[in-house]
Amino acid sequence: MTIGQDAADRLTRKGRETRRRIIEGAAQEIRERGAAGATLDDIRARTATSKSQIFHYFPGGKEELLLAVAAREADRVLEDQEPHLSDLRTWAAWQDWRDAVLRRYEQQGVNCPLGVLLTELGRTTPAAQQLTGQLISTWQAALREGIRAMQKTGQIDHRLDADRTAAALVAAVQGGVTILTATGSTTHLEATLDTTLALLRASAPDVR
Repeated sequence: MTIGQDAADRLTRKGRETRRRIIEGAAQEIRERGAAGATLDDIRARTATSKSQIFHYFPGGKEELLLAVAAREADRVLEDQEPHLSDLRTWAAWQDWRDAVLRRYEQQGVNCPLGVLLTELGRTTPAAQQLTGQLISTWQAALREGIRAMQKTGQIDHRLDADRTAAALVAAVQGGVTILTATGSTTHLEATLDTTLALLRASAPDVR
């Protein structure tokens, strides 16, 4: 994610480490207390930082800090799918990716820190929309490249629109995640992953 990254890049190494420590501490506080229940005083105590340090690195106060935490949580969504997401060139890699996605959300359960943060920030605000858009775009692009790589080797039908197929896959996964957060069950997420991969595999008649 690039939101807030320009400001972070202008900091010294020590400053970047302090900013990162505040973000990580805030993320942990939010996981335990929720976005509404995590106060700046709680975050300051957890990270052993002063109030002036908090506002030095996040002049916009709690809202700016929450946005930075949301960006970090969005990064985690993608990081938890690696190294498979960046190298979807074989069916084994796709299966490993499927397992990584399912494992991530099984461990997360009904509590989605990113969803909570975006709700707190206001999902329709420009910053929240930009963050969500970046996450979806990056995720879709990686899946698109994987589909194209498989099309080149004849393992996926070359007639499929790789970008639209990747978009549909992201949407399907997110739909499964939404049901998971509402019910606590990964059944629909597992079904959408397995069904989508089965359809992709069946699209090329020469797949072994």
